[in-house]
Amino acid sequence: MKLVPLGDRVVLKAIMAEETTKSGIVLPGQAKEKPQQAEVVAVGPGGLVDGKEVTMQVKVGDKVIYAKYSGTEVKLDDEEYTIVKQSDILAVIE
Repeated sequence: MKLVPLGDRVVLKAIMAEETTKSGIVLPGQAKEKPQQAEVVAVGPGGLVDGKEVTMQVKVGDKVIYAKYSGTEVKLDDEEYTIVKQSDILAVIE
């Protein structure tokens, strides 16, 4: 199966956070926050969305930072993805 986003939607796959902090402290599962960095897996076509012309500014393979509590989480073929609007993406990591 393949996720194909519509409109200004983007499919993201989370980049897992490290298990150990920079100072060497190992974090238990409950202490970890939801990751905010992800890789773009699929990009919608953009176009006319809610009466406004939307040009997609991200592409497949980009690494991005997105808003903490945004999007819809889905599980497909034992993989977890987050579908967000392009406006929920805060920055592209270069």
